Amino acid sequence: MMAGGASSGAVLVERRGGDPAGGPGGGERPGPAGGGTAYEVVIIGAGPAGYTAGVYCSRARRRTLILSGLLPGGQLVNTTEVENYPGFPKAVMGPDLMADMREQAKNSGASIVDEEAVNVDLRRRPFKVLTASEEYEADAVIIATGASPRKLGLDGEEALAGKGVSYCATCDGPFFRGAELAVVGGGDSAMEEATFLTKFASAVHVVHRRDELRASRVMQERARGNAKIRMHMSCEVKEIRGGGRVESVTLRSSRTGEESELRVGGVFVAIGHDPNTAMLGGQVETDGDGYVALRNGTAMTSVEGVFAAGDVHDRHYKQAVTAAGYGCMAALEADRHLTERRQKGA
Repeated sequence: MMAGGASSGAVLVERRGGDPAGGPGGGERPGPAGGGTAYEVVIIGAGPAGYTAGVYCSRARRRTLILSGLLPGGQLVNTTEVENYPGFPKAVMGPDLMADMREQAKNSGASIVDEEAVNVDLRRRPFKVLTASEEYEADAVIIATGASPRKLGLDGEEALAGKGVSYCATCDGPFFRGAELAVVGGGDSAMEEATFLTKFASAVHVVHRRDELRASRVMQERARGNAKIRMHMSCEVKEIRGGGRVESVTLRSSRTGEESELRVGGVFVAIGHDPNTAMLGGQVETDGDGYVALRNGTAMTSVEGVFAAGDVHDRHYKQAVTAAGYGCMAALEADRHLTERRQKGA
Protein backbone atom coordinates (compact mmCIF):
# COMPACT_ATOMS: atom_id res chain seq x y z
CA MET A 1 0.00 0.00 0.00
CA MET A 2 1.18 3.49 -0.72
CA ALA A 3 1.47 6.06 2.01
CA GLY A 4 -1.44 8.42 2.36
CA GLY A 5 -1.14 11.91 0.97
CA ALA A 6 -3.72 13.77 3.02
CA SER A 7 -2.81 17.03 4.65
CA SER A 8 -2.35 17.32 8.40
CA GLY A 9 -5.82 18.78 8.73
CA ALA A 10 -6.89 15.25 9.72
CA VAL A 11 -10.25 15.57 8.01
CA LEU A 12 -10.15 11.80 7.51
CA VAL A 13 -10.58 11.13 11.22
CA GLU A 14 -14.03 9.68 11.86
CA ARG A 15 -15.42 10.10 15.37
CA ARG A 16 -18.61 9.15 17.14
CA GLY A 17 -20.13 11.36 19.75
CA GLY A 18 -20.63 10.13 23.30
CA ASP A 19 -19.18 7.19 25.20
CA PRO A 20 -20.02 3.65 24.14
CA ALA A 21 -21.40 1.12 26.54
CA GLY A 22 -18.79 -0.17 28.95
CA GLY A 23 -17.09 -3.41 27.99
CA PRO A 24 -14.20 -5.40 29.38
CA GLY A 25 -11.63 -3.46 31.38
CA GLY A 26 -13.54 -0.25 32.10
CA GLY A 27 -10.68 2.24 31.71
CA GLU A 28 -11.12 5.98 31.31
CA ARG A 29 -12.21 7.34 27.91
CA PRO A 30 -9.96 10.47 27.83
CA GLY A 31 -6.61 9.80 26.18
CA PRO A 32 -3.19 10.98 27.38
CA ALA A 33 -2.27 14.63 27.30
CA GLY A 34 -1.18 15.91 23.91
CA GLY A 35 -4.32 16.87 22.00
CA GLY A 36 -6.06 15.28 19.07
CA THR A 37 -3.15 13.08 18.02
CA ALA A 38 -2.68 11.34 21.39
CA TYR A 39 -4.51 8.08 22.05
CA GLU A 40 -4.46 5.37 24.63
CA VAL A 41 -4.38 2.69 21.92
CA VAL A 42 -3.28 3.00 18.30
CA ILE A 43 -4.12 0.00 16.10
CA ILE A 44 -2.09 -0.31 12.92
CA GLY A 45 -4.10 -2.18 10.30
CA ALA A 46 -7.76 -2.70 9.53
CA GLY A 47 -8.50 -6.27 8.62
CA PRO A 48 -10.55 -8.56 10.87
CA ALA A 49 -7.84 -8.36 13.56
CA GLY A 50 -7.60 -4.57 13.55
CA TYR A 51 -11.33 -3.89 13.46
CA THR A 52 -12.04 -6.44 16.21
CA ALA A 53 -9.32 -4.93 18.37
CA GLY A 54 -10.91 -1.53 17.76
CA VAL A 55 -14.32 -2.75 18.90
CA TYR A 56 -12.95 -4.25 22.12
CA CYS A 57 -10.65 -1.34 22.99
CA SER A 58 -13.41 1.20 22.42
CA ARG A 59 -15.92 -0.78 24.46
CA ALA A 60 -13.32 -0.84 27.22
CA ARG A 61 -13.59 2.96 27.09
CA ARG A 62 -10.10 3.41 25.73
CA ARG A 63 -9.44 6.31 23.40
CA THR A 64 -8.69 4.29 20.28
CA LEU A 65 -7.36 5.09 16.82
CA ILE A 66 -7.31 2.67 13.89
CA LEU A 67 -4.88 3.49 11.07
CA SER A 68 -6.52 1.54 8.29
CA GLY A 69 -4.18 2.25 5.39
CA LEU A 70 -5.38 3.44 2.00
CA LEU A 71 -7.01 0.09 1.17
CA PRO A 72 -8.69 -0.88 4.45
CA GLY A 73 -10.13 -4.32 5.02
CA GLY A 74 -7.12 -6.57 4.54
CA GLN A 75 -7.11 -9.47 2.11
CA LEU A 76 -10.87 -9.99 2.40
CA VAL A 77 -11.57 -6.93 0.27
CA ASN A 78 -10.08 -8.90 -2.65
CA THR A 79 -12.32 -11.93 -2.15
CA THR A 80 -15.82 -12.53 -3.43
CA GLU A 81 -18.06 -14.78 -1.34
CA VAL A 82 -17.03 -15.77 2.19
CA GLU A 83 -18.80 -18.91 3.41
CA ASN A 84 -16.77 -19.79 6.50
CA TYR A 85 -17.19 -16.72 8.72
CA PRO A 86 -19.57 -17.46 11.62
CA GLY A 87 -22.94 -15.73 11.70
CA PHE A 88 -23.67 -15.79 7.99
CA PRO A 89 -25.80 -18.79 6.99
CA LYS A 90 -25.59 -17.49 3.44
CA ALA A 91 -22.28 -16.40 1.92
CA VAL A 92 -21.27 -12.78 2.53
CA MET A 93 -19.15 -10.78 0.12
CA GLY A 94 -15.68 -10.06 1.51
CA PRO A 95 -15.86 -6.27 0.99
CA ASP A 96 -19.32 -6.19 2.62
CA LEU A 97 -18.05 -8.08 5.67
CA MET A 98 -15.18 -5.63 6.05
CA ALA A 99 -17.50 -2.64 5.62
CA ASP A 100 -19.72 -3.98 8.42
CA MET A 101 -16.69 -4.52 10.68
CA ARG A 102 -15.55 -0.98 10.00
CA GLU A 103 -18.98 0.42 10.84
CA GLN A 104 -19.10 -1.62 14.04
CA ALA A 105 -15.71 -0.29 15.12
CA LYS A 106 -16.86 3.28 14.45
CA ASN A 107 -20.12 2.75 16.32
CA SER A 108 -18.16 1.37 19.28
CA GLY A 109 -16.27 4.65 19.48
CA ALA A 110 -13.03 4.10 17.58
CA SER A 111 -11.58 6.83 15.40
CA ILE A 112 -10.47 5.67 11.95
CA VAL A 113 -7.91 7.37 9.73
CA ASP A 114 -7.48 6.03 6.21
CA GLU A 115 -3.73 6.49 6.13
CA GLU A 116 -0.87 4.04 6.30
CA ALA A 117 1.62 3.91 9.15
CA VAL A 118 5.02 4.40 7.55
CA ASN A 119 7.22 4.47 10.66
CA VAL A 120 7.05 3.87 14.40
CA ASP A 121 9.15 4.74 17.45
CA LEU A 122 8.67 2.07 20.12
CA ARG A 123 11.84 2.84 22.06
CA ARG A 124 10.22 5.18 24.57
CA ARG A 125 6.81 6.26 25.84
CA PRO A 126 4.56 7.58 24.61
CA PHE A 127 5.03 5.44 21.51
CA LYS A 128 4.94 7.33 18.22
CA VAL A 129 3.27 6.18 15.01
CA LEU A 130 3.86 8.21 11.86
CA THR A 131 1.80 8.47 8.69
CA ALA A 132 2.61 10.59 5.66
CA SER A 133 0.83 13.57 7.20
CA GLU A 134 0.68 13.13 10.99
CA GLU A 135 2.48 11.87 14.08
CA TYR A 136 0.34 10.05 16.65
CA GLU A 137 1.17 9.19 20.25
CA ALA A 138 0.00 6.04 22.00
CA ASP A 139 0.26 4.41 25.41
CA ALA A 140 -0.22 1.01 23.74
CA VAL A 141 0.11 -0.17 20.14
CA ILE A 142 -1.55 -3.13 18.45
CA ILE A 143 0.14 -4.30 15.26
CA ALA A 144 -2.46 -5.80 12.91
CA THR A 145 -0.82 -5.18 9.55
CA GLY A 146 -1.35 -8.72 8.26
CA ALA A 147 0.71 -10.61 5.70
CA SER A 148 0.68 -10.34 1.93
CA PRO A 149 0.64 -13.46 -0.26
CA ARG A 150 3.56 -13.73 -2.61
CA LYS A 151 2.44 -13.44 -6.20
CA LEU A 152 3.66 -14.86 -9.47
CA GLY A 153 3.89 -11.44 -11.09
CA LEU A 154 1.86 -12.37 -14.16
CA ASP A 155 -0.56 -10.01 -15.91
CA GLY A 156 -3.35 -12.57 -15.89
CA GLU A 157 -2.87 -13.11 -12.18
CA GLU A 158 -3.94 -9.58 -11.33
CA ALA A 159 -6.72 -9.42 -13.90
CA LEU A 160 -8.27 -12.71 -12.72
CA ALA A 161 -7.75 -12.30 -8.99
CA GLY A 162 -11.01 -13.34 -7.33
CA LYS A 163 -12.13 -14.78 -10.68
CA GLY A 164 -10.36 -18.10 -10.41
CA VAL A 165 -7.01 -16.94 -9.02
CA SER A 166 -6.85 -17.47 -5.27
CA TYR A 167 -4.32 -17.49 -2.45
CA CYS A 168 -6.39 -19.47 0.06
CA ALA A 169 -7.71 -22.97 -0.61
CA THR A 170 -9.57 -23.09 2.70
CA CYS A 171 -11.39 -19.89 1.80
CA ASP A 172 -12.21 -20.55 -1.83
CA GLY A 173 -11.93 -24.29 -2.46
CA PRO A 174 -15.65 -25.05 -2.06
CA PHE A 175 -16.44 -22.74 -5.00
CA PHE A 176 -14.62 -25.08 -7.39
CA ARG A 177 -16.58 -28.30 -7.05
CA GLY A 178 -15.94 -30.63 -9.96
CA ALA A 179 -13.32 -28.39 -11.59
CA GLU A 180 -9.73 -29.14 -12.50
CA LEU A 181 -7.40 -26.86 -10.55
CA ALA A 182 -3.74 -25.85 -10.51
CA VAL A 183 -1.71 -25.28 -7.35
CA VAL A 184 1.56 -23.40 -7.78
CA GLY A 185 4.28 -24.17 -5.26
CA GLY A 186 6.36 -26.97 -3.84
CA GLY A 187 6.42 -26.47 -0.08
CA ASP A 188 4.27 -27.77 2.75
CA SER A 189 1.64 -25.08 2.16
CA ALA A 190 1.26 -26.08 -1.48
CA MET A 191 0.94 -29.77 -0.59
CA GLU A 192 -1.59 -28.99 2.11
CA GLU A 193 -3.65 -26.81 -0.24
CA ALA A 194 -3.52 -29.39 -3.03
CA THR A 195 -4.64 -32.16 -0.69
CA PHE A 196 -7.45 -30.03 0.68
CA LEU A 197 -8.66 -29.11 -2.81
CA THR A 198 -9.11 -32.77 -3.76
CA LYS A 199 -12.23 -32.68 -1.59
CA PHE A 200 -13.87 -30.55 -4.26
CA ALA A 201 -11.88 -30.74 -7.50
CA SER A 202 -11.97 -33.48 -10.10
CA ALA A 203 -8.18 -33.16 -10.40
CA VAL A 204 -5.46 -30.99 -8.89
CA HIS A 205 -2.30 -30.18 -10.86
CA VAL A 206 0.69 -29.20 -8.69
CA VAL A 207 3.11 -27.01 -10.67
CA HIS A 208 6.61 -26.64 -9.24
CA ARG A 209 9.58 -25.01 -10.93
CA ARG A 210 12.19 -27.36 -9.46
CA ASP A 211 12.70 -31.08 -10.03
CA GLU A 212 12.23 -31.81 -6.32
CA LEU A 213 9.56 -30.64 -3.88
CA ARG A 214 10.59 -28.57 -0.86
CA ALA A 215 7.79 -29.98 1.28
CA SER A 216 8.45 -32.29 4.21
CA ARG A 217 8.55 -36.01 3.43
CA VAL A 218 5.22 -36.71 5.11
CA MET A 219 3.47 -33.95 3.15
CA GLN A 220 5.03 -35.16 -0.10
CA GLU A 221 3.92 -38.72 0.51
CA ARG A 222 0.41 -37.62 1.34
CA ALA A 223 0.13 -35.60 -1.87
CA ARG A 224 1.75 -38.19 -4.12
CA GLY A 225 -0.48 -40.88 -2.68
CA ASN A 226 -3.64 -39.00 -3.62
CA ALA A 227 -5.01 -40.25 -6.93
CA LYS A 228 -6.46 -36.82 -7.76
CA ILE A 229 -3.12 -35.01 -7.55
CA ARG A 230 -0.84 -34.83 -10.58
CA MET A 231 2.68 -33.41 -10.37
CA HIS A 232 4.19 -31.10 -13.01
CA MET A 233 7.82 -30.83 -11.97
CA SER A 234 10.43 -28.47 -13.43
CA CYS A 235 7.60 -26.31 -14.80
CA GLU A 236 6.69 -22.67 -14.41
CA VAL A 237 3.41 -20.91 -15.03
CA LYS A 238 4.08 -18.46 -17.83
CA GLU A 239 0.55 -17.14 -18.32
CA ILE A 240 -2.92 -17.37 -16.80
CA ARG A 241 -5.66 -17.10 -19.39
CA GLY A 242 -9.37 -16.49 -19.30
CA GLY A 243 -12.16 -14.10 -20.18
CA GLY A 244 -14.31 -13.39 -17.16
CA ARG A 245 -12.77 -16.33 -15.28
CA VAL A 246 -9.68 -18.55 -15.36
CA GLU A 247 -9.81 -20.99 -18.26
CA SER A 248 -6.23 -22.27 -18.64
CA VAL A 249 -2.57 -21.77 -17.77
CA THR A 250 0.46 -21.91 -20.01
CA LEU A 251 3.27 -24.04 -18.58
CA ARG A 252 6.89 -23.81 -19.62
CA SER A 253 9.40 -26.58 -18.93
CA SER A 254 12.49 -25.25 -17.20
CA ARG A 255 14.45 -28.13 -18.74
CA THR A 256 13.48 -27.90 -22.40
CA GLY A 257 11.72 -24.54 -22.71
CA GLU A 258 8.75 -26.31 -24.27
CA GLU A 259 5.36 -24.76 -23.59
CA SER A 260 2.01 -26.49 -23.07
CA GLU A 261 -1.51 -25.48 -22.17
CA LEU A 262 -3.29 -26.88 -19.14
CA ARG A 263 -7.07 -26.42 -18.96
CA VAL A 264 -8.07 -25.53 -15.41
CA GLY A 265 -10.89 -23.60 -13.78
CA GLY A 266 -8.82 -22.13 -10.98
CA VAL A 267 -5.24 -21.34 -9.93
CA PHE A 268 -4.19 -21.43 -6.29
CA VAL A 269 -0.90 -19.67 -5.64
CA ALA A 270 0.88 -21.18 -2.63
CA ILE A 271 4.41 -19.80 -2.69
CA GLY A 272 4.34 -18.20 0.74
CA HIS A 273 3.42 -14.97 2.52
CA ASP A 274 5.40 -11.92 3.58
CA PRO A 275 4.37 -10.39 6.93
CA ASN A 276 3.92 -6.62 6.70
CA THR A 277 6.51 -5.68 9.32
CA ALA A 278 8.98 -3.51 7.41
CA MET A 279 7.76 -0.28 9.01
CA LEU A 280 8.61 -1.67 12.48
CA GLY A 281 12.28 -1.21 11.68
CA GLY A 282 13.38 -4.19 13.74
CA GLN A 283 12.10 -2.69 16.99
CA VAL A 284 10.11 -5.80 17.93
CA GLU A 285 11.38 -9.35 17.83
CA THR A 286 10.46 -11.39 14.75
CA ASP A 287 11.19 -14.92 13.62
CA GLY A 288 13.44 -15.82 10.72
CA ASP A 289 10.71 -15.09 8.18
CA GLY A 290 9.73 -11.71 9.63
CA TYR A 291 6.61 -12.76 11.55
CA VAL A 292 6.20 -10.95 14.89
CA ALA A 293 7.23 -13.19 17.78
CA LEU A 294 4.79 -13.34 20.71
CA ARG A 295 5.31 -14.26 24.33
CA ASN A 296 3.99 -17.62 25.44
CA GLY A 297 0.34 -17.93 24.43
CA THR A 298 -0.31 -14.18 24.57
CA ALA A 299 -0.56 -11.27 22.15
CA MET A 300 2.41 -9.49 23.77
CA THR A 301 5.49 -8.75 21.68
CA SER A 302 9.04 -8.28 22.93
CA VAL A 303 8.24 -4.63 23.68
CA GLU A 304 6.10 -3.98 26.76
CA GLY A 305 2.89 -2.25 25.71
CA VAL A 306 3.10 -3.40 22.09
CA PHE A 307 0.83 -6.25 20.97
CA ALA A 308 0.23 -8.07 17.70
CA ALA A 309 -2.85 -9.69 16.17
CA GLY A 310 -3.65 -11.65 13.04
CA ASP A 311 -1.57 -12.77 10.09
CA VAL A 312 1.34 -10.51 11.05
CA HIS A 313 2.26 -13.19 13.60
CA ASP A 314 0.07 -16.15 12.60
CA ARG A 315 1.93 -18.22 10.03
CA HIS A 316 -0.29 -21.29 10.42
CA TYR A 317 -4.03 -20.58 10.24
CA LYS A 318 -4.41 -17.34 8.26
CA GLN A 319 -8.21 -17.22 8.55
CA ALA A 320 -10.47 -14.22 9.07
CA VAL A 321 -12.08 -15.79 12.13
CA THR A 322 -8.73 -16.56 13.82
CA ALA A 323 -7.50 -13.05 13.01
CA ALA A 324 -10.60 -11.62 14.70
CA GLY A 325 -9.94 -13.83 17.73
CA TYR A 326 -6.37 -12.61 17.93
CA GLY A 327 -7.66 -9.03 17.68
CA CYS A 328 -9.86 -9.67 20.71
CA MET A 329 -6.91 -11.12 22.64
CA ALA A 330 -4.67 -8.17 21.83
CA ALA A 331 -7.32 -5.64 22.87
CA LEU A 332 -8.02 -7.36 26.19
CA GLU A 333 -4.33 -7.56 26.97
CA ALA A 334 -3.74 -3.94 25.96
CA ASP A 335 -6.59 -2.83 28.23
CA ARG A 336 -5.19 -4.89 31.11
CA HIS A 337 -1.73 -3.46 30.51
CA LEU A 338 -2.99 0.13 30.62
CA THR A 339 -5.00 -0.54 33.78
CA GLU A 340 -1.95 -2.01 35.51
CA ARG A 341 0.23 0.92 34.48
CA ARG A 342 -2.29 3.36 35.85
CA GLN A 343 -2.51 1.49 39.13
CA LYS A 344 1.27 1.64 39.42
CA GLY A 345 1.22 5.34 38.67
CA ALA A 346 3.26 4.88 35.48
